[in-house]
Amino acid sequence: MRTAASSQAKPAPRRLNLRQQDALIGWLLVIPCLILILGITLQPILATFVLSFYEAPKGIAGPQNWVGFGNYASLVSNPVFWQTVGRTLYFMVISVGFELALGIAIAQLIHTRPFGWKFLRVSLIIPWAVPTIVSGAMWRWIYNADYGALNSLLSQLHLIDKYVPWLIDPVRAMNLVILADIWHTVPFIALIMQSALATLPPELDEAAAVDGATAWQRFWLIRMPLLRSAILVALIIRSVEAFRVFDIVYIITQGGPAFGTVTVSYQTYLETFSYSNPGRGAALSFLISLFTLAMAFVYIRFLYRPQENS
Repeated sequence: MRTAASSQAKPAPRRLNLRQQDALIGWLLVIPCLILILGITLQPILATFVLSFYEAPKGIAGPQNWVGFGNYASLVSNPVFWQTVGRTLYFMVISVGFELALGIAIAQLIHTRPFGWKFLRVSLIIPWAVPTIVSGAMWRWIYNADYGALNSLLSQLHLIDKYVPWLIDPVRAMNLVILADIWHTVPFIALIMQSALATLPPELDEAAAVDGATAWQRFWLIRMPLLRSAILVALIIRSVEAFRVFDIVYIITQGGPAFGTVTVSYQTYLETFSYSNPGRGAALSFLISLFTLAMAFVYIRFLYRPQENS
């Protein structure tokens, strides 16, 4: 009887290992935030997606006509759309590239703790803490053709003979908007990289120095591979923000001159409010979302290394 009873006893529950326990705790902490985020964003996303299949021939307040994928087809077949996408990609690649390079350089400088490094670390917060609208307004006055600070400085240095209207050339205007964006966002990248550098074990660097590695070799071969996760986070955040940039373009150039600084987000604004076509604006915003998701997937696919976190 005792043998039969023991054979019918339930097996002991399988205990989770440490990795599974950490994953369970992580999910328990993240699920409330996910529920809140989905509850706030899911309805607008679905409403935007449904709106993208309609058009309003008489404006936003007029009746909506079902057009199916007509809005998407008209956007994809329009060469202006692809010009806007190319212009936005140019903005994203140049701004994010310079921000990442300068951010890593500044973080490395702070990591070496030169004279005044504490002041440099604190002063980094100032450009980043300035709201983007305020930053854009400041740079618009700097670029002003009549009394801007840039013309005044270059004139006092005898680099120009007369004041230059900086924002009348489309290519130059785009590059100047990129410069303003770089000034505003480099501190964000630098703080991420500096925090990541502070967590690296100093023994690796010391061992490489004993083996005769130069400062550049220690930085490039030891620190940079260990910064992969921080670089991935910075790239995803900044690339998504740069691809959907709107506010700084609106403040400095308002898409001009000759639509030379119109980005996809600004084009969405024009389609929805200036051209009174919310269906095309919704379709364009949904295409932006799809592109940013694909871009994040590419970054994770080529930069994320799970074994480094194991």
